[in-house]
Amino acid sequence: MRQSTYLLPTLREAPTEAETVSHRLMVRAGFIRQLAAGIYTYLPMGWRVLRKVEEIVRQEMDRAGAQEILMPAMQPAELWQESGRYEVYGPELIRLRDRHDREFALGPTHEEVVTTLMRNEVRSYRKLPMNLYQIQTKFRDERRPRFGLLRGREFLMKDAYSFDADWEGLNKSYWAMYEAYNRIFTRCGLNFRAVEADAGAIGGEGGTHEFMALADIGEDTIAVCSHCDYAANLEKAEAGEGNEQYRKVAAGAHEKFHTPGLRTIDQLTTSLGLDAKQFAKTLIYLADGQPVAVVVRGDHEANEIKIKNFLNAIQVELADTETTERVTGAPVGYAGPVGLSIPILVDRAVAAMPTVVTGANEKEHHLRNVQPGVHFTLDRTGDFRNVIEGDQCPRCAGTLQFYRGIEVGHVFKLGTKYSEKLGAVYLDQTGSEQLMVMGCYGIGVSRVLSAIIEQSSDEHGMRWPLAIAPFHVHLIPVSVKDETQMALADQLYERLQSAGVEVLMDDRDERPGVKFKDSDLVGIPIRITVGKGAADGVVEYKERDAADKSDLSVEEAVARIMEKVRAIGR
Repeated sequence: MRQSTYLLPTLREAPTEAETVSHRLMVRAGFIRQLAAGIYTYLPMGWRVLRKVEEIVRQEMDRAGAQEILMPAMQPAELWQESGRYEVYGPELIRLRDRHDREFALGPTHEEVVTTLMRNEVRSYRKLPMNLYQIQTKFRDERRPRFGLLRGREFLMKDAYSFDADWEGLNKSYWAMYEAYNRIFTRCGLNFRAVEADAGAIGGEGGTHEFMALADIGEDTIAVCSHCDYAANLEKAEAGEGNEQYRKVAAGAHEKFHTPGLRTIDQLTTSLGLDAKQFAKTLIYLADGQPVAVVVRGDHEANEIKIKNFLNAIQVELADTETTERVTGAPVGYAGPVGLSIPILVDRAVAAMPTVVTGANEKEHHLRNVQPGVHFTLDRTGDFRNVIEGDQCPRCAGTLQFYRGIEVGHVFKLGTKYSEKLGAVYLDQTGSEQLMVMGCYGIGVSRVLSAIIEQSSDEHGMRWPLAIAPFHVHLIPVSVKDETQMALADQLYERLQSAGVEVLMDDRDERPGVKFKDSDLVGIPIRITVGKGAADGVVEYKERDAADKSDLSVEEAVARIMEKVRAIGR
């Protein structure tokens, strides 16, 4: 491709709304342009990278035995109502009506559609297992689209769905996809971890893992063990029991004391000279509209996902001031578990403590010497908090460390959640109907681009791995007016192209400095400069992620390029 006629509008400055490195660079390098908030056009360079990621995904999906299909983006609302997710998905589900007033949704995911397809097309155990996948545009009405391709309202996703006759089959399908994902992200050049995760709105009955690209800009926090391979996102991560070992004391009476103006843990610790670990804070939540108290240690934060899962609730949110005062009889900041008549969920770190300081359910008063299990019930004890750095790993004696990550993939064991609700059954060997056992597996294809840039860029621009770079080689004649340089550049261009090497030749009549800056910005892995050595058949060879340059003969340069290109995918 010749750059003089290529749509590659580079910019010296990034737009002010671009907050992340990847967003700024993709706009500056002419890879994407925003049409509306969270909605982007892919220009030729961005589209080439996207297609290469797609191709790696296709190759590994096909290798794992999945079959590619394409499902509609517009889905009848009754399918979502039938599965029970129409209300659960909330305002992120983009809804519309056709001219006949029939309601539809733009698909953020396709569990309902693919389950209906299998229900209608597959009836015998002989057709199972089956894994279907697609690469398609998805739609989610994000409240705050941001970070370019990392959080958009329209994005490209690969979603796959496995159907098995039993759980043993699902386990095989799940781990086949898990390994395929490892290969995909490794081939894309990502530094990633597979972490245990919560199923969220997708739901399911089994395990789930997120594939997280490690990056400081990541919106997710992941906890990783310092010794073993345990890793989980903050919503799912657990601490080992070794964090909660206390010496129990004999039961005694608790004591109420005056705490004027002291509502928060910080205020209490400063005023009373106690450690936050000595307090138990009581938070009032509404679970599907019903009040419930959650008690966690003063230095811990409640985990609403764990609370929701424990209660099997659709929605969990902090109660408003009025509800808190009605339930506890006191203003916000003075709630405590003693004497409450609503369900009380006690985090196991609190349950293990000998005594705690709590709110007294009375304005400007707290209780000391409160004993868990004596002064309030431990009937609903569990893991209801976020882990903190330094907590013991739940699987070994190691400690948990925190990293930031970008979710680029997610695999779920759905079980029969959708097949039961949508009637996806098969006839077994005895002719009896059985529910199909499902898994689903997603990759944010467009997100991968941003994740790679966040990991692989410098102050000059992007640095694409060769496997997914828009072109393999950036060929730059220093002066297009020099006939010798252009003759050699044209010869090299044709030779590489005919050998299957993807080449972008900068044949613009621009200053060398402009060409080199643009080359660094767009991040093509190999740069060949045709300059003053052209008359002797010598060119400059430089790799984008290396500082060194080499003067090579054309033959040497071609040989080195071919070696690099052939190594892709090994």
